[in-house]
Amino acid sequence: MRAERLLAVLMLLKTHDRMTAAAVADELGVSERTILRDIDALSLSGVPVYAERGRNGGFALVPGYRTDLTGLTLDEATSLLAGTGRLDSPAFAAAMRKVAAAMPEAYRSRAVRAAARVLVRPEGFVRSPEKLDALAPVQQAVFDGRRIRLVYRRPGAEPRARTLDPVGLVVAGDIWYLVANSEGVERIYRVSRMSDVEVLDEPAERDDEVDLEQAWAHHRTAFRASFESIDVVIDCAAEDVEKIRGPIEVISVEQAGLADDRVRARLRFGDGARATRILWAALFDVDLRVVEPASVRDALRAKARAVD
Repeated sequence: MRAERLLAVLMLLKTHDRMTAAAVADELGVSERTILRDIDALSLSGVPVYAERGRNGGFALVPGYRTDLTGLTLDEATSLLAGTGRLDSPAFAAAMRKVAAAMPEAYRSRAVRAAARVLVRPEGFVRSPEKLDALAPVQQAVFDGRRIRLVYRRPGAEPRARTLDPVGLVVAGDIWYLVANSEGVERIYRVSRMSDVEVLDEPAERDDEVDLEQAWAHHRTAFRASFESIDVVIDCAAEDVEKIRGPIEVISVEQAGLADDRVRARLRFGDGARATRILWAALFDVDLRVVEPASVRDALRAKARAVD
């Protein structure tokens, strides 16, 4: 709703010489205080709004801007379309793209391409407090198509220097992510984990067009899959089930017509890699056979061959 109202305020100021905050508030059915905040937001986004005091005063756009949007410079258009601060909702980005239709052709394609390099999503990977000291230079590198050098801190690892080719920014929930190419491979980096960002005088190696929606869907699916549990069915002696140590959950244990005292157990692991690691360690103490899935069985065989 706020995105639509900001656009409505801009349109009202565009079509009137000047309007008081009270008149705009009455037109849009909101409080005068709300309109004053909206005008501040427009001004911070680069829209040239100014106040005239006095009996016939009010708010107006600078001359040459009030009749249409052709007075926008490229930087102003990019600021308005993609935002200079946090983008609060998908509606804000969608509303700002409507402004592009009224821009001069000389600026329109470049500004829209810049705006396309910012995606706003309601959901993220995780949610936690953000430090965004690196956002400004990263955002500038995205818009200018420049390579960046920075220090990146992954959880549980030492900070590492990286050189990246920025592709676009994704705002998911409250979290900013950078989609970037690293040695030809597209990856996602969390902006709050960046420091010492340097925008290089080198063009970023990236495609001219970008589909951030597709990139986001791909990386988010891969991220979530890395935390999906996996069930592994094994045959072993009944007393050996409890000998398998690690973060597992025993789903079921049944005789299943097996010989002697052997049982068929279904165990749940955090992921395939964790299952392979735990079962490999158990093989030194337990006589077990993996029934399924084939991926875990094949991974254990590969480790055995490597030992031989």
